Amino acid sequence: MSPDEDTSLPPSTVLIVDDNPQNLELLSAYIEEVPNITIVPASNGTEALAKVAQHQPDLILLDIMMPKMSGFEVCRTLKADPKTRDIQIIMVTALNEVGDHERAVDCGTDEFLTKPVNRIELITRVKSLLRVRHLKRQLKQKSGEGTMEADGRAD
Repeated sequence: MSPDEDTSLPPSTVLIVDDNPQNLELLSAYIEEVPNITIVPASNGTEALAKVAQHQPDLILLDIMMPKMSGFEVCRTLKADPKTRDIQIIMVTALNEVGDHERAVDCGTDEFLTKPVNRIELITRVKSLLRVRHLKRQLKQKSGEGTMEADGRAD
């Protein structure tokens, strides 16, 4: 078994949200290096919420300062909904004040990266959070199966 095989991820969808086309392109190019990832782009918060409903991503790279709806609002909306609260979110922004980090955490973000983004740091965090996402999904499925079995015996 090669080193890549034991650390490979199951097929995953990553939504990249940024109103700057160059940032969208750069982040997509970085993420394309990770095998088994489908990238879905969005250029603002409103479009991001629509694409979440359509594609059900495993992870979102989310800019904060965008027209129509900020990344803070998008994150808060997703984390408040039981259907989307387990999606991993990495806020990627030029904001780097302590207050910005605190506000991001208060909204429910899982990670926070400051632009310009370091490619290796981004890839490492994406892989790590995707592993978390898939492990949580497996645990939910197993606990759901156990519940269904218990319910079946009770009838």
